Amino acid sequence: MPTPVNRLTVDLSQFPDLVVVYLGMRVNRIAGLKTLIGFGPKIAKSVEAQPDGLLRHENFIFSLFPMHAGMRQYWRDMDSLLKWTRSEPHRLWWKNFLRDSGGTGFWHETYTLRGGMEAIYDDIAPKIGFMAFAPIVPARGSMFTAAHRSRHAGNLEAVVTEEDLYSK
Repeated sequence: MPTPVNRLTVDLSQFPDLVVVYLGMRVNRIAGLKTLIGFGPKIAKSVEAQPDGLLRHENFIFSLFPMHAGMRQYWRDMDSLLKWTRSEPHRLWWKNFLRDSGGTGFWHETYTLRGGMEAIYDDIAPKIGFMAFAPIVPARGSMFTAAHRSRHAGNLEAVVTEEDLYSK
């Protein structure tokens, strides 16, 4: 007997500046397993704090071997997302990761309802996401920050400056 399909959709008109970001952390070395597992409680705590603009957070697993976990977040607008990334604890996480990946690779892809997209892939060896079909370029200069890559007109300040990252 056929099962009828209950088709639903959503009206996003109340969210004209909606931003969806997919994030992932992939274990590259055995030590990376500890790094990945250590982030779970930290991320849960930051989500429980209900940062302004975060509408929804979802966790999932891309693969078990190698371990590759991820999350999807929905933000009210790019300003809210960028404000959160420049505050604690995210700012500290990012600064520490860029100094030492702890045996992992990290990536994110950001999509906006108005049509913008941007991505970063740090220590990600297999070509995933946009990397699988778009030219891969160094994340330097105008490609260094998410705000610049997405051509966001608001806060362009970097969480960690290019000079700080590469001059030490």
